[in-house]
Order: sequence, then structure tokens, then C-alpha cells
Amino acid sequence: MSAARLPLEGVTVVSLEQAVAAPFATRQLADLGARVIKVERPGAGDFARGYDETVHGQSSHFVWLNRSKDSVTLDVKTDGGRAVLERLLAGADVFVQNLAPGAAARLGLSARELAQRHPALIVCDISGYGADGPWAHRKAYDLLVQCETGVLSVTGAPGAPAKVGIAIADIAAGMYAFSGILTALYERRATGTARAVEVSLFEALAEWMGYPAYYTAHSGRQPERVGAAHPTIAPYGPYDAADGKTVLLAIQNEREWASFCAEFLDDASLADDPRFHRNSARVAHRAELDAIVTARFAELGAQEAVALLERAKVANARLNTVADFLDHPVLAGRDRWRDVATPGGPVRALLPPVGLHGVEPRMDPVPAVGEHTEAVLKEFGYDAAAIGELREQGAL
Repeated sequence: MSAARLPLEGVTVVSLEQAVAAPFATRQLADLGARVIKVERPGAGDFARGYDETVHGQSSHFVWLNRSKDSVTLDVKTDGGRAVLERLLAGADVFVQNLAPGAAARLGLSARELAQRHPALIVCDISGYGADGPWAHRKAYDLLVQCETGVLSVTGAPGAPAKVGIAIADIAAGMYAFSGILTALYERRATGTARAVEVSLFEALAEWMGYPAYYTAHSGRQPERVGAAHPTIAPYGPYDAADGKTVLLAIQNEREWASFCAEFLDDASLADDPRFHRNSARVAHRAELDAIVTARFAELGAQEAVALLERAKVANARLNTVADFLDHPVLAGRDRWRDVATPGGPVRALLPPVGLHGVEPRMDPVPAVGEHTEAVLKEFGYDAAAIGELREQGAL
């Protein structure tokens, strides 16, 4: 750990969270020094703990999203559990929840009700389709939101829609919740006003659909599914080299196109060919262009192809597997890995992507279910007898 004070030290977050979106938001707060008290159901805890058992017997999702948190088990449907939660909230700066639609309101945990009881508390609600509106009652999972926002209509190959292989709706919502909470903390410090924060998976991913939305609205047609290629830029995408390996390239402007023709295709005259002289023409004649580029790749091994692309100053990449990514030279060369303890054993974890110079993010252990229940309750004024009584009531 760096000796530098972490930016969010002194901020206490209570989170009634599950799955991905809320845990991702609060883990980012914990990375920056906030104390995150994660409230879990007695017994099984956050249901994401049961997604798989691949990381020393633990869920890969859970290990990724829940380091540096205190785990407290509470049955908030019991009187005792709700009383404990109220005491935690009285000492908190931020409350985050992503329960099923309507559940927070039924528990008396809506932003409006909490503002009356805890006026300095910043409340962040993460939902599927918004706290109100015609779909407020609907459950939302990542695949469903990808479908509703049209992501699957622009992802995949022609005639074969495909979901993005990671939970982009949840991740987007968690990112916006994180930035929204930071903004609310900043405003509270500046003005004394604690504003509620609301994020929905649908609206978070809707923002990410900006390019196809504008393109469709103003052209009358939506971008086509083109696999790993690009619907409106050419050449852009994967090509197989002579050794069977795949290299991807991306031409962004006419300067790069001219350099690509001269250095890689070894035919500078193609830059001025009427079929290819500007991007819109190249897209219109994509099949003819791809035939030329494919033939050239078939003459080169992947390493030789990459060397020529680099010489032409054309952006390129290898088609990596996840195993290739784990051993990526950039991650190793920039010292991005840290060891994090978990109940099943240590794991390697990546540092957060945003670096603050001179500050080492907190990378504390992933908690076991309820690991910190007694310690946290004692800190908040419960003695051993009171804790025992709560256990007998089934509140913990």
C-alpha cells in the first residue's frame, strides 16, 4: 500500500447489492478507499456467489467484484434486520441498492423515505428500466437489456445475432453509478445537499448505442451485422495470415489508407483507385477490397504482416484468447497485477484502470459470507448479548 491517503478514506458505503451492477459500482468506491459494508442474505449471501466454483471453489464473478468489502449478513425482512440496517445507514454517507423492482420501496428504503430519515445520505438506486415509467416493474438481466437496446441487432454476423460476451449492461450501469455517486459526494461537500442517484441498465446501455442510433435515425437504415469487421469503415477487421494466425487492422483516415497501400499491399496506385479512394467508396466495394487484402495476407506470416502494418503506421492487433490476454506483455510490462486474498486462496487481480499518481488502490481480501457481521455490529453499538438475540431471531 502507498503511504498516500486514499481519496475516499472516511466515506462509508452501505450496499444492499447482488449480481454485477451495484457490486461493480461499490468495488470501485472501495478501490479508492471507501469503506463498503456489503449487506448479504444470511446463508447463501449474494446470489452471484453461486454462479460458478472456478476460483478456488468460488464464483469468478464474485471474486472480481467484491474485494475490499466488509460482508455483513442481515435478513432485512425481519424487524431486527431492518433495525440493524437503519443503524448502519445512520452512520453511512452512501446507500446503494439493486434489489428486484419495488423491493426497496416495500422495505421502506426508497430514496424519498430515506431522505426524510437520513437527510445527509446519498441514495443510489440501480434498476433495470428505471424507478418509474411503464417498465419499472419488469425484471432486467444483461442479455435482455442487450436485446431491448438493439445491441444484438448490430452484433454478430449476417443472419446470426450475438450477445456481447461480457455483461455490458451491468458494467455500464455500475460505471455510471460510480461516477454519479462521486458527483453526489462532491456536490454534498460543496453545497451540503445530498442528491439521490438513479441509474438503469437500459438507459446506461442506451447511451452506448449512440453511434448506431444516430446513424439509423439519419440514414433510414441501421448498421449491418458484419462480425468482427466494421459496418461503415473499410478495411477494418480480421484477416488470416499464411500461418493460420489472425491479425486485425483498422484504417481510420486517408493518410493511413495511402500508407497501407504503399507499405503493406505494395501497390501505391490502389490509394487513388476510384473504387477505394475514400472510405465510403471502400465500404461500397468492400468485397473487392477484402479480396485484395486477403490475398496479400495469404502471402505473409502473422509476424511479418504485423511488422509491415507497424511500418505503415496502421493500427493492428492479434486475435487473442483469454489465456493470451492473461499473459499480455502490456499488463506485465506495466506491473498491472496484484495478489488479492480470498477465502479459498490468493488470486491475481488487475489494478483499476484509472490511475492516480502516487496512490496505490486498495486491493484487500474478498470476504466470506458474513465474515464481518459481528465486528461491524459491535462497532455500531451492539454487544454480544444483542448479537446473540438477533441470531436467535434469524435476523443475521
